[in-house]
Amino acid sequence: MKILDFRNTLSSLCVLATLSSSAWAGDSVTVPGYAPVTGVERSYRVQKATESDMSLWFDASGAASVITRGEFRQRMTVVSRDDKGMRVRWSLSADLPDGIAGAVDTYQMNPLYRNSLTAYGVGALEMETDLNGFPNSLFGVDQILANMRRMATNGPDGALAPPQSGVYDIIDRIQENPLQIVTVLTPEAQLLATGQAYQDEAMEVGKALTASRNEDYGGVSVPVASNWLLQSTDVPKHTATLSVVDEYDPDAFRQSQQGAIDKFLGAFGERLKSLTADQLTSVKRASKTRRAEFVVSLSDGSVIEALETVTVISAGSTFHTYTHIRREDAPAVLQVPAILTAADLRVPKLKIEPLSPAGAAPGIPGLPSISQASTTISQEPSTVTSNDAEKSIAPVWLEVKSAQVLKASNGYGYELEVVLTPDSGEAFQKFTQAAIGRQTQVLIDDKVVIEPWIREPIMGSRLTLTGSDMTALRAMAEKLSISGAKILVRTRS
Repeated sequence: MKILDFRNTLSSLCVLATLSSSAWAGDSVTVPGYAPVTGVERSYRVQKATESDMSLWFDASGAASVITRGEFRQRMTVVSRDDKGMRVRWSLSADLPDGIAGAVDTYQMNPLYRNSLTAYGVGALEMETDLNGFPNSLFGVDQILANMRRMATNGPDGALAPPQSGVYDIIDRIQENPLQIVTVLTPEAQLLATGQAYQDEAMEVGKALTASRNEDYGGVSVPVASNWLLQSTDVPKHTATLSVVDEYDPDAFRQSQQGAIDKFLGAFGERLKSLTADQLTSVKRASKTRRAEFVVSLSDGSVIEALETVTVISAGSTFHTYTHIRREDAPAVLQVPAILTAADLRVPKLKIEPLSPAGAAPGIPGLPSISQASTTISQEPSTVTSNDAEKSIAPVWLEVKSAQVLKASNGYGYELEVVLTPDSGEAFQKFTQAAIGRQTQVLIDDKVVIEPWIREPIMGSRLTLTGSDMTALRAMAEKLSISGAKILVRTRS
């Protein structure tokens, strides 16, 4: 290693020396693609906490700082796996594990989570995932919705929940996107998948790998820049430690939060009058940052420990969310924030009444069998809506302006980014507006490559197809780069 490189990395290596006995900056390490053993149940210890600071809006400093936390033991089994994806079962529990720090009543998330399991009527979720373990389809959605409707019907004292009830809002959102159930009940699946690769990835210690993506917030597209780093490896433990920092575009994120900021400021009208000019400027800003670390097995590519911190600043308030996941057959490596482990922690005294089950037993009985692998590169499942009974929508041919293969926004896999001509972009927007609530098909060279459900009009002139097979994506890019190349978009019959 060069003298200059040594000087530049000396300070970081002093820190990494406690974690690594093998890798120096510039060394190349192959992080294997996720290849779990099927039929083996893995147990995970999960610690969570949220912290909000609204002290700007109150006279007493720290008076509005609120902390909630929870600790869980969740179990996951990869039921089956092929070259298209996996079928995974998560067994869920709201019980506090043995050996927790602090009093039981300082873990308010556990009774809240127990009520969520009761409301959804499940004790397990079974799903299909991508090759890195990210959920893309969920079984038993109809039974969950039926249970929630029964819960709404049998409200307090047997009263029928009003149509504007929050329960019905949740039902509507689930019908629009069933994967919201996974986000609520098993976010661990999504976090673990973020650190797991579709296929083998060669990385250099200390060399950043950058990626970008867009996330939708209430109709506002927010650009997100990701910076991945292989921090270290540990030869005896046969692991690698990776990190990622997600930076959300501040202007776009502020725009996405503008409605909420305005409502918040309206609620604190009197306090607003006493703020200084600098404070007034700060309360109109908004930002979001996500930092995560992953300890990945160099044997099968699985994440055996993950630590994530999400920070949101909006309307003069700061909100932190902490999540730590550790597979229980592996020792802890990452430095966990004290808020997750403190025995003496000030938390609000909450009285959480347990929900009464609506006659649903734990688990999802009668799960359907795995569907045959489709020819799509990726697809987003959803429930069928009444729009499927409407009149047919004419297919549209879209002319391609350019096509290129890029690194996937999550750092693993690849994306085919297709840019349409302006006229075709407008035609695509009109098509998606007419097809809201329906499943569509995108065909390239007479082959179906994606079957997305349309939840809202797609603005702009870009299409992105994600996959792990770079060769297949490049072949499509070559075909679409020919002058006059077109894509066919139609509703699925």
